[in-house]
Amino acid sequence: MLQTRIIKPAEGAYAYPLLIKRLLMSGSRYEKTREIVYRDQLRLTYPQLNERIARLANVLTEAGVKAGDTVAVMDWDSHRYLECMFAIPMIGAVVHTINVRLSPEQILYTMNHAEDRVVLVNSDFVGLYQAIAGQLTTVDKTLLLTDGPDKTAELPNLVGEYEQLLAAASPRYDFPDFDENSVATTFYTTGTTGNPKGVYFTHRQLVLHTLAEASVTGSIDSVRLLGSNDVYMPITPMFHVHAWGIPYAATMLGMKQVYPGRYEPDMLIKLWREEKVTFSHCVPTILQMLLNCPTSQGQDFGGWKIIIGGSALNRSLYQAALARGIQLTAAYGMSETCPLISAAHLNDELQAGSEDERVTYRIKAGVPVPLVEAAIVDGDGNFLPADGETQGELVLRAPWLTMGYFKEAEKSEELWQGGWLHTGDVATLDGMGYIDIRDRIKDVIKTGGEWISSLDLEDLVSRHPAVREVAVVGVADPQWGERPFALLVVREGQVIDAKALKEHLKPFVEQGHINKWAIPSQIAVVTEIPKTSVGKLDKKRIRQDIVQWQASNSAFLSTL
Repeated sequence: MLQTRIIKPAEGAYAYPLLIKRLLMSGSRYEKTREIVYRDQLRLTYPQLNERIARLANVLTEAGVKAGDTVAVMDWDSHRYLECMFAIPMIGAVVHTINVRLSPEQILYTMNHAEDRVVLVNSDFVGLYQAIAGQLTTVDKTLLLTDGPDKTAELPNLVGEYEQLLAAASPRYDFPDFDENSVATTFYTTGTTGNPKGVYFTHRQLVLHTLAEASVTGSIDSVRLLGSNDVYMPITPMFHVHAWGIPYAATMLGMKQVYPGRYEPDMLIKLWREEKVTFSHCVPTILQMLLNCPTSQGQDFGGWKIIIGGSALNRSLYQAALARGIQLTAAYGMSETCPLISAAHLNDELQAGSEDERVTYRIKAGVPVPLVEAAIVDGDGNFLPADGETQGELVLRAPWLTMGYFKEAEKSEELWQGGWLHTGDVATLDGMGYIDIRDRIKDVIKTGGEWISSLDLEDLVSRHPAVREVAVVGVADPQWGERPFALLVVREGQVIDAKALKEHLKPFVEQGHINKWAIPSQIAVVTEIPKTSVGKLDKKRIRQDIVQWQASNSAFLSTL
């Protein structure tokens, strides 16, 4: 082992642990009068937020929550959720952000697996909770969250209603110091097979992630996104990787924050307009929903900066948003990575290039943020060159990556094989450090021995003027092994068939963007493309649907 120099600190020196409570200290210092807004129902200042967090800590402690216990939250995006993201880990407990869009069976599994002790339940989810309550094995007590006048519900072992409990609690709490490596948060990520897997993050990881996130979004001039004068509204659920960690950064910076509750297009646009929102983040499908909803038609969204993650950002969506005044920036991460790994950055060389080149790099996964190491490897774990052409699995190291899956030793070892976190994404790295995600390993299409990126095809198909949404998957083919299949949602009053799509893609073949065998020979025009619980394309379900359509010779299909 390397012999380094270590000096013994003074006996009275304070060993400063990196705890989430440190992030809360700054907001009220910087901007005491800035507001945390919940829909059109409630407004808080930062001192009031801090006081409510202390009150919640007292409520939970009085309910028997101890350090190391897991406290679950079932709520829409709200001031309450923000308070839980601080109060629960600050008393040494673990906050379990439940994905309320999972099936009841999956929610039941995650709650029992996480060993939840106390659950905070929004009144909208009382029926869901009642249906699984009899099968929960570790839950002792519940708290009710409400927006309306009715402050009661039939919940087992109900302690009381959130606001009434906070009103009766002390506004002071002495949040203790403890080990910064204590687990602070947990949530569950779904895959193509098996039960959801529990990822978890420590106080140290979340503090470091917050500092890196604030640094990148606020200091890189070419894509400056987030400063203390911005107004922040999440459009990524707070149950999904802590709303990408931005609420922690926004609170640290003392920003005005706007929480929209349940995602309703009319309410989102109303809040954007009335609260003067300047910064958000979401997956592509949510942005498409906003751009296409009736309320947004004719609306100029000038000044709105949005980070797109979760799925690839294609050029068509980028340009459609830009035409409406929205500046999009791509970023990359996963549930397992807390999530920020990389973000678009236009260096001096790219800034001097053409507009087309700048767009090309704005929609890529971007450059690894500080403290992140990225590499690509082949199937045997050998490192591959960062030449912008060679494809391999993207592997990562960073101080905020989950150290494993909760109570899943074998899957944890697979995740961290060779000392690098394996993403399951096929990517290239280039000489400037740019990550270009080519596909999920499980979604790459192999036809006639050649690999085709479903993401590349989706980008090119989306440029057809009739196409509003697209998903491309590989389907079994007796001659070629697999062939691309395109699922399309068309714009109102437009039509498209497989032959028209082929004509649209021909120029891209001639220009060398794709090979001719990449052109889908079958398409299905549908009214909606299946999505996962967090708004991503659900390609597993899409493949299943296509098999059923093919078996029934569905009229949805169009064949060359």
